[in-house]
Amino acid sequence: MSQGDWHILLIVGGIFIVLGFGSIIWGIREEKKIFEALSRMPDLREFSLKHIESPQPGALKIGGWIAVGVGLILLVVGIIFWSIS
Repeated sequence: MSQGDWHILLIVGGIFIVLGFGSIIWGIREEKKIFEALSRMPDLREFSLKHIESPQPGALKIGGWIAVGVGLILLVVGIIFWSIS
């Protein structure tokens, strides 16, 4: 790896971590919104999943954790390359 390429790994790793935490927070907020909508209904049999047009909260949270993991790996690799260059 040439001199200074480790900067790219650190920047991309940081972006992945920020986007991952953003996705986790988005998933938590979507889940909370769905549960609040359910709690306001007098009868839960009226609820149908076809009314939900947003991404599933579980998928957002899992994808966020995957992005955080990839970001951490990129940060560690960038720090290793920085220390040996």
